[in-house]
Amino acid sequence: MSPTSSPPRSGTVVGVLAGAGIVTSLMQALVIPLIPELPTLLGTSAANASWVVTVTLLTGAVATPVVGRLGDLYGKRRMLLTCLALLIAGSLVCALADSLAPMIVGRAFQGMSMGIIPLGISIMRDLMPPERLGSAIALMSSSLGIGGALGLPAAAAVAQNADWHMLFWGAAALGTLVAVLVLRAVPESRVRAGGPFDVTGALLLSCGLVALLLPISKGGDWGWDAPVTLSLFGAAAVVLAVWCGWELRTPAPLVNLRSSVRRQVLVTNLASVLVGLAMFVMMLVPVQILQLPEATGYGLGQSMLAAGLWMAPSGLVIMLVSPLGARLSAARGPRTSLLTGALVIAFGYVVALGLSGSAWGVLAFTSVIGVGIALAYAAMPALIMAAVPPSETAVANGLNTLMRSIGTSTSSAVVGALLAGMTIRFEGAELPSEQGLRTALAFGACAALLATAVILAIPRHAPAETSAPPPAAARPPAGARHPAP
Repeated sequence: MSPTSSPPRSGTVVGVLAGAGIVTSLMQALVIPLIPELPTLLGTSAANASWVVTVTLLTGAVATPVVGRLGDLYGKRRMLLTCLALLIAGSLVCALADSLAPMIVGRAFQGMSMGIIPLGISIMRDLMPPERLGSAIALMSSSLGIGGALGLPAAAAVAQNADWHMLFWGAAALGTLVAVLVLRAVPESRVRAGGPFDVTGALLLSCGLVALLLPISKGGDWGWDAPVTLSLFGAAAVVLAVWCGWELRTPAPLVNLRSSVRRQVLVTNLASVLVGLAMFVMMLVPVQILQLPEATGYGLGQSMLAAGLWMAPSGLVIMLVSPLGARLSAARGPRTSLLTGALVIAFGYVVALGLSGSAWGVLAFTSVIGVGIALAYAAMPALIMAAVPPSETAVANGLNTLMRSIGTSTSSAVVGALLAGMTIRFEGAELPSEQGLRTALAFGACAALLATAVILAIPRHAPAETSAPPPAAARPPAGARHPAP
C-alpha cells in the first residue's frame, strides 16, 4: 500500500488478518483426518509418519518468537507476508509429495507460518482505533481455535471424497488469496524496535525448544524413561538456562526477559500453558467418542466426516463469543475474562462426563468449552500488551503463543499416554476404554481449574507505566513513509 493511499478500513484489516490466522490454524488440523492412513499413503511406518505432525509443532515453536522479534525490528507486515510465503511453499511441496521426506519438509515450512497470529495481533495494536482494538484482537487470538474446529470437517470431507493431495493444493490457494489481500488491504506498521537481531539468542532458544518439545511429542513412542528422552529433557534445561543468562546480558535481546518476568506477563504466560492443556483435550477426546463403534457401549459410531461436522459448531461459537469476551474485558478487565473463560472450560468438561452418550450431548459440551476458549483467548493478548511497550508487542505475543503451544503439545502427550494405557480389546483391535476417555476429560477439567488458581495471581490493574506512549525511538516522525513490504 502506498503512503499516499487512503487510510485502511479497520473492518477490512481485521477481516484479512483474522482470515490469515484462521488459514494458519487450519494448517494444523489439515492432516488430522489423514493420520491413520499416513503410513500407507507415504509408504512408511506409523512411527515415522508421526513426524508429519511433530515437525510442524517444532518449527512453529521455534519460528513464533523469532518471527515476532524480526517483525518488531524490520516490519510486521513484511514478516507476515514472509510467513504466508512459507505456508504457500510448504503446501505446494506437500501437494506434490508421495513419500515421507518431502512431506516432512513441506510440513516444516507450514509450521513456520504460526508466527502469523502474534504478528496479526501486533499489527492491530499499531493500526486499529482504540474503540475497535479489543474485539479485533479477541478475534485474531481466537482464530487458532476457529480454524482448528472448522478445518476438521472440511479436511475430512476432502480426504473421504477426493485425492488427499487436494488438501494441500487447497491450502496453497487459500494462502495465496490471503497474501494478495494482505498486500492490498494491510499497511505496514511504523512502530519499530531498535537494535540488531539477536542471532545467538535465537539459536539458543531454538535448540532449547527442540530439546524440550521433541521428547514431549515422541516420549510415548520412545518411552518416558528412555535415555534419549531423559537426555533431551536435561539438555533443554541446560540450554534454556544458558539462553536466559545470555538474554539478560545482551543489550538487544531476542526476548526482553525483564519484561517477561513482570508479574502480569509471567503469570499470564503460565496460565496460557494450562489453558492450552485444557483446550487441546477438546481436540482429541470428543472426536474419538464420536467415531468409536457403537458396539463398544460408549462410542457413537459416526463417520470421520460426521464427527467433524458435530465438532464444527464449537468453532462457530468461538467466533461469535470472541467479541463478547472483548466487551467483558473492556468492562471488567481482561483478568476477569481470562478467569471466567477458564471456569467455563472446567464446567464444560464436568458436564461432558454426563453428556458424552449422544452426538447432541457432545455438540453441547464442546460448545460450552468453546465459549470458555473464546473468553480466555480474547483476554491473553490484552493482558500481555498492557504490560509491554509497543516496540515489543510482536515478540511478547509470540512468546505467549509459544506458551499455548507448549500446553497443547503437553496435552497431546498426556492424553495419548492416558488413552494408550487404558484400552479394551474390540474385534482384534486395541481401542481407548470408556474409563480412559473419562479420565482424559477429567484431566481437561483439572487443567482448567489449575489455570483459574494461577489467574488469581494476575494483578487486578495493569502497571501504570504501560499506558504511556511508545518511546520516540520506536515511532517515526509524523508523515514518515511506510517501509516497503
